[in-house]
This record gives sequence, structure tokens and C-alpha cells, in this order.
Amino acid sequence: MGRQLGGGNNELAVSVGRGEAMSAALKLLLVALLILIYQSTSGATPNFSEWTAPVLVPNVNSSFMDVGPGISRDGRSLYFGSNRPGGFGGTDLWVSQRATPHDPWGSPINLGPVINTGANELVPAFSPDGHWMFFNSDRPGGYGGLDVWASYRRNTHDDFAWTTPVNLGANINTAGLDAGAAYLRTDADEDRSGDEQDSEHDGLDLLFFGSDRPGGLGLADLYISTKNSNGTFGPPTLLSELSSPSNDQRPSIRRDGLEVFFYSGRPGGVGANDLWVATRETLMQVWSTPQNVGSIVNSSANDFHPSLSADGQTLYFASDRPGGPGQADLYMTTRSKH
Repeated sequence: MGRQLGGGNNELAVSVGRGEAMSAALKLLLVALLILIYQSTSGATPNFSEWTAPVLVPNVNSSFMDVGPGISRDGRSLYFGSNRPGGFGGTDLWVSQRATPHDPWGSPINLGPVINTGANELVPAFSPDGHWMFFNSDRPGGYGGLDVWASYRRNTHDDFAWTTPVNLGANINTAGLDAGAAYLRTDADEDRSGDEQDSEHDGLDLLFFGSDRPGGLGLADLYISTKNSNGTFGPPTLLSELSSPSNDQRPSIRRDGLEVFFYSGRPGGVGANDLWVATRETLMQVWSTPQNVGSIVNSSANDFHPSLSADGQTLYFASDRPGGPGQADLYMTTRSKH
């Protein structure tokens, strides 16, 4: 009887000990889960694999110059500049379409005389909602050299509904080179489908671009401008942490605003112009020191005009490396998200 009672106490003690151990393990698991939740919502930079070796974008290149790719948010329209026959003069904007992001690209189509002129139009980029297209042009009516122009469309699924472009004004454009715009909206309301001009939202609308205006660090530098409530853009600020005494142009910003790609001729690269990248942990921080994207992507030739897909997993760019059919061609490299 005593042994049975004693045995019962021992079993109870063992059971309590196991219960306390399980409770401690559950607490540790809960803490770990809370840390993961915090990290996933704190703006930390996602983990991506390394970039793959670039390949020519199929069905879009020509024996002429194809540059400045710009990929739509849904991944179904690839815009670019080309001086191939069939345009209106100089370099025109063309678009290649596909039914889904997994289908092959169709034959490129000229955007037409509303967008293109006898001058040069190239390097398109889009607002997150797809209503606005920004591009470079040296057409009459600008401030000199290449300027940044913008065109609006109400139907974001119609690649030929762009309205007459407008010059972004004297704060953005100068008598020199002002080009390669990228648009970032810092709020979470970028998925709305309504008219951007009639929508009110929190956050900032930011325009990144390259310019050789006086006051920079080098041949061309990277700048940022904030959109005013009346739709104009304010005086730009030099992004000194991204710029160098060399040529720094065509920024492309990841949708969360925490990663930026651009091209530069600064020392430390693989070739004449290379693709570079910088990151930050939050939108309030300055950018990290730019890093060369590396020899897997860059070549000993000119690699330029990067354009990052909305999911951050495909990088389109132009290059005059050997092996392409034209003077400069469009390439793509991919990475996966962990």
C-alpha cells in the first residue's frame, strides 16, 4: 500500500516535471513565433537567391538598338526604346505583350504618334497603379537635352490609351540631362483601382531620377523629388549616398522602397557601365553603400538601364555585350525569394 502511494507520488512528480518542461517549451516556441511575426512586419529586407546568368529577352530584340526596358506591374507588358524601322524618328517607345507572365513575349508594337515624335523617346517607367508612364525625351517644348515627361491613362490594361505627354517642369528638368525616372509610393494603398488624380491617400509620392545638373558629385547623379498636393514635383534632393564622381543613372526601386538598382561607371565594376544595388531596412534610413551586382550579371561591356519586376524576382536591362543581335539588346536575369 505504501509502495503504491509512494509510486503514485513519484508518477505525479514526473508528470508535473514533464508538464513544466512542456510549458517552458511552449513558451519558447511562442517567443520564437512572436519574433518571426515581428521580423516579417518590421520592414526587414526579404531574402533572395543569387541572380542567374542573364539571357536575351526572347522575341523583342532587333539588329538595331534596343534599350531602356520598363516592365508593367502585372508582368504582361514590356516597354522599351528602339530605333528599329517602323518608328516616327530617332528612338521610339515600343511594347511587347503576353497573355500571362508565363507566356512568350509577342512581337513589339510601336506606341504610336501620341507618345512618339521625330525626336527621341526612351526609358519608360510606371507609377505603382499603372496610370502614369514616365519617360525621357528631347522633343521640342522641354528645357534642354533629355527631359522627363509623363503620360496618363485611365485604363491601366490598355497599352495604347496614353494621353498627350506633359513635361514635369523646371524643378525636375534643366538645360542638361534629366532622365531615367522611377516612381515610389510609400503608403500601402497602391492597389486601389480608381483614378489616382481623384484619390486621397497617406504617404508620399517620390520621383527618383538621374541628372547632370550643377551641384552633384559627378557626371550624372541620382536625385529624389516629392510630389506636391497640386500634382507638381518639388525641388529635388541629391542622393549623395548613392551618387559618385562617375556616371550614375536610371534608378529602379523595389515596390517596398527598400532596394534600388541603377547603373554606374564608378570604380569597382566589371565593365564600362555596370548594374549596382543598394538596400535599406526601413524607408526612414539612408541607403547602404552601393554594391556591384556582380560578374554573373555584369559583363566587360556596357550594362545599363535596369528595370525590376513588381515581385522583385526579374531584372531586365540593356547591354551591348557580344552575343546579341543588335547594337544594344535587352537581357533578363532572375532570382527566387526565400
